[in-house]
Amino acid sequence: MQPFYLQQPLRFSCTRCGECCATAGEYYVYLNQGESERIREYLQLSRGWFRRRYLRRLEEGERVLVSAADERCIFLNSDGSCRVYPVRPLQCRSYPFWPELVNSATAWQRESRRCEGINRGPEVARGKIERCVQACQQYEQD
Repeated sequence: MQPFYLQQPLRFSCTRCGECCATAGEYYVYLNQGESERIREYLQLSRGWFRRRYLRRLEEGERVLVSAADERCIFLNSDGSCRVYPVRPLQCRSYPFWPELVNSATAWQRESRRCEGINRGPEVARGKIERCVQACQQYEQD
């Protein structure tokens, strides 16, 4: 069966609500070494300070960003903007076009309850969605 995003056009327009930046519960912003290094350089911080202040390791060894006290991304500003937007991780750049969200209508609709930009705005080019899906799949393999 074809993935949902190949069956019909998807619409998305970011409203900067910040809900995708919420890190409550088991939701994390994952980073690989390259992403971590780009953010650190962008912020012009030492490796040690950046690691202590912004990173943590899960039991499985995965590197994630720490959450702010309000369980939002540590880099989310009060106005809804991202402090590290030019160097944000793939997870952030590709949202909401993650394989687990665009492969089924049910998952896409469920996520639309969290993200008010889903099903709004212009149709997103299939090529853009496919590039995001492929990048996410490659990231998981690395």
